[in-house]
Amino acid sequence: MNLTSVFSIAEICAQHGIKEVILSPGSRCAPLTLAFVRHPAIQVRTISDERAAAFIALGMALTKRQPVVLVCTSGTATLNFAPAVAEAFYQQVPLLVFTADRPAEWIDQLDGQTIRQENVYGAHVKQSFSFPVDTQHPDVEWFAERLLSEAILAAQAYPAGPVQINVPLREPFYPPPGEEIKFKKNAKVIREIASSFSLTENQSLELQQNLKKFSRILLVAGQQAWQPELQAALQTFAQQTGAVIVADVISNQQSLPGVINHHDVFLNGKATANGTGLQPDLLITFGLSNISKNLKLFLRAFSPQQHWHLQPAGKVADPFQSLTQIIRVTPFNFFSGMASGHDAPHPTYQQQWATQETAAKNYLNQFLNQEIFNEFTVFKRMLDQLPLNCLLHVANSMAVRYANIIGLEPNKNIEVFANRGTSGIDGCTSTTVGSALSTNKLTVLITGDLAFFYDRNGLWHNYLPTNLRIIILNNHAGGIFRLIDGSKQQPELAEFFETHQPLEAKLTAQEFNLAYYRCENLQQLATSLTTFWTGGPGILEICTQSLENAAFFELYRKQSPFKK
Repeated sequence: MNLTSVFSIAEICAQHGIKEVILSPGSRCAPLTLAFVRHPAIQVRTISDERAAAFIALGMALTKRQPVVLVCTSGTATLNFAPAVAEAFYQQVPLLVFTADRPAEWIDQLDGQTIRQENVYGAHVKQSFSFPVDTQHPDVEWFAERLLSEAILAAQAYPAGPVQINVPLREPFYPPPGEEIKFKKNAKVIREIASSFSLTENQSLELQQNLKKFSRILLVAGQQAWQPELQAALQTFAQQTGAVIVADVISNQQSLPGVINHHDVFLNGKATANGTGLQPDLLITFGLSNISKNLKLFLRAFSPQQHWHLQPAGKVADPFQSLTQIIRVTPFNFFSGMASGHDAPHPTYQQQWATQETAAKNYLNQFLNQEIFNEFTVFKRMLDQLPLNCLLHVANSMAVRYANIIGLEPNKNIEVFANRGTSGIDGCTSTTVGSALSTNKLTVLITGDLAFFYDRNGLWHNYLPTNLRIIILNNHAGGIFRLIDGSKQQPELAEFFETHQPLEAKLTAQEFNLAYYRCENLQQLATSLTTFWTGGPGILEICTQSLENAAFFELYRKQSPFKK
């Protein structure tokens, strides 16, 4: 094996500005390990559990908004990366996944730790590349270096996402003892200047003329990163056009003045539109997925005349079943470019939504400020007391729904993350750990017991960040199944849907040297929160009863002034 070509992998990654590598140890990947570990411009962390490692890399890439490298050995190690790779694909997060492999002649030859690894992630990577085994010939060396740049650029090109680079390696895997690794400083690097995805002058004029036809404009923000410049552009656009902005908690737009963020409380399908005048003439959507089922049902039942989706890649996604036009532009470029040249806005539509928003917020505050201890009331208290400028990760499945119903206090500058690309529980803790490793800001995870215990190995390494805080809502079951219609009516609910489990997190906290706080009532919660935020890395476990949680949530539905 020509180790020089493998060492060039690290050099080319470094020259492309990649600084972070997460690797899971193994023998077949040893040349890749040494190349990255010994490169002076790259920081490497080793995580033994591949599934946790991949989600940690995902959290780092989400927070840094830069590509992160993943490295693993051959065999099923590659498959354990798959859940995070799929999440990265649907959240459009750049990951470079290097999978060490045996050469092609040894595949399916009864050799150990060997599977069919080429294109192992199938449709859930943007591209899959195969690194050449032998790069002795200059043309093959040129090809290998060109391929690496192609892979790195592909991961970052809009929409960003994961790519696989399968690297077949022959023995010897290690340089002779004492031999210094020499990185090829003149390795071929291909760079790219990306377009800005903006509109031409004629396109802008045409869209502005079309906008003037509508007086009831609804903007729906899907999941996206925190972008202060986009928030400013949205605010100006809404002021100039009279548009209404609806924002799920994962959209990171909830601090905008006048934003609608309690739509999950007051939107109830057909019952909502009667007499309230909320149906839009023009719907403009941007970002990725939305959490609110009520919002989806409402917009499917009351379709707009036109629905524009802002998305540079031009992919056709129509969750509201009303899409009429895709505009290949970034949301910032669209809203900043369309903010002028409008007639005086008609405030009626904004007022109709604002009336519902105010009523929903008042009902929610009145209902959840009761001195009753359960998940729902506790969740509101935790959100209200989140420190300024923190990062908030919300786990699937019920935690993120509670957060979306309650919403965040405005003007706290809290950036929200959630694994809503595929909406699995399998990597929520690990993703948060990766995020915490990438920032000095306090990083908070609110999670359920099943999601937490499922991903305990996200804490099993030597890099526990001091800014990490984990809040566990432990009802000893998958409590969401007792709250949603369908499963809660079935006699098999307790055993086959909720999946009761007896664990608490105290021993886990001890194993990983985390401070531990346990609460069974509101007084204990108030006392714990006074030190939890400032007391170093820790776990706050809030123990509730699944039946009580379900009864209170059902009462919230029954007493709602917006019920069907």
